Amino acid sequence: MARHIILTLEAPLSAFGAEMVDARGPVRDWPGASLLTGLLANALGLTRGQRDAHSRLQERLDFAIRIDREGTRLRDFQTVQLGQSDQGWTTRGAPEGRAGGAGTYESPHIRERDYLADAVVTVALALRRPAEPPTPDELAAALAEPARPLFLGRKPCLPSRPIFGGFVEADDALAAVLIAERPDGWDSLDPYLVTPERPGLPAAWERVFVTDERNWISGVHAGERIFRRGLASRLSAAESGPS
Repeated sequence: MARHIILTLEAPLSAFGAEMVDARGPVRDWPGASLLTGLLANALGLTRGQRDAHSRLQERLDFAIRIDREGTRLRDFQTVQLGQSDQGWTTRGAPEGRAGGAGTYESPHIRERDYLADAVVTVALALRRPAEPPTPDELAAALAEPARPLFLGRKPCLPSRPIFGGFVEADDALAAVLIAERPDGWDSLDPYLVTPERPGLPAAWERVFVTDERNWISGVHAGERIFRRGLASRLSAAESGPS
């Protein structure tokens, strides 16, 4: 048995980012390892420069997800006209100017960002090497009183309820998320579950290839993992076996 932290991720808008191509920012209906790592690191007060700490934290995460309300997808079309004298703040805490010839500013900067509206997702999360800092108790304390404001994927995506939902004791993350308390207003009597590939999952569950882990040293996502997504009722049927 292991202790699992329960996270309730609910917001008017959520952005569980998927693989981005050019100016299009799509989303999935569940958070990946890099988003959860960033959420926890932000609660702890880690800075972007603490790349090794982010890497170690991401490597320790073992999680499974229950989609209590799928939400509605929407797309935000963003356009802005930028001038050569415009400056913006960087993650390094210093303003950055713009370069290029005068003609490069004649057209607007255009991009699309997808969101999930009114989604509710429950995450059961355990830490490998739980005695290593940050410990589960330290993470729980940070989520209850975060060092900085928390958001679900993008800064406009502020949570509408406390994220920390207590602890659950279970054999693994999938078992933990199955028995985690349902949030108020949950919609699905037979929710979808999501977990990294492992033996014993129902054959009917969808296999999804995702790039959800970030290389915190280089600052980009890399690699590919297989997740399985399917209805909770199919898991029960698979566990009970043929009659």
